[in-house]
Amino acid sequence: MELKGKTAVVTGSSRGIGKAIALKLADLGANIVLNSTPASDAIDAVEKEIREKGVKALTIKCNVGCFKEVQEMFETISKNFDSIDILVNNAGITKDNLLIRMSEEDWNEVIDTNLKSVFNCAKAAAKYMIKQKSGKIINISSVSGLVGAPGQANYSSAKAGMIGFTKAAAKELASRGITVNAVAPGFIESRMTDKLSDALKEEYMRNIPLKRFGTPDDVANLTAFLASDKSNYLTGQVIHIDGGMVM
Repeated sequence: MELKGKTAVVTGSSRGIGKAIALKLADLGANIVLNSTPASDAIDAVEKEIREKGVKALTIKCNVGCFKEVQEMFETISKNFDSIDILVNNAGITKDNLLIRMSEEDWNEVIDTNLKSVFNCAKAAAKYMIKQKSGKIINISSVSGLVGAPGQANYSSAKAGMIGFTKAAAKELASRGITVNAVAPGFIESRMTDKLSDALKEEYMRNIPLKRFGTPDDVANLTAFLASDKSNYLTGQVIHIDGGMVM
């Protein structure tokens, strides 16, 4: 696979899955637009690491849940790069709580960051991709959007919404040479899973046929395939990457 000369926008790319995706796409030759919240400092180190790979990198800190800020972000991208070829909607947060205890603020914040951001970014990117008659949009959803998770009514709703959005957008944009697909990770090694007790890890592992948690690189490798020309006849699909947990 090769992405030389392509420009990829990866939201939520300061750490974890987003960082792994950005680095993987850079390894394949893509120029990378990194995104994080204004409060993040970690993104600067990621940009340096990408530049050392010999590709261009640009960091834009903004709230992707804000329509106006996203419009401004893509205007900046268009001024710095000749094309916008790949969009990876990865930005996401959790604000877990039982439904009866969940605040409206926590509901709104998760929906805005995890779902509204997908609309904001895909709408902005599609304008450029339509002119090019080509493009790849990849939405990082979750198995929580497929089966639901207790204490995550907001998160599960947002991730399920991403799946519906993926299928609708894929049908709308196919005639313009743009593919839209979703990736649904299961348990991925992260700061969150590191905090789990050994007993809880064992309980979760019983539901994973491959008997291990995934890694950010596992998700990055799949995303790279979807971003490449190798996936040109694949659109509107939701690909589980969960060790067989949901099948």
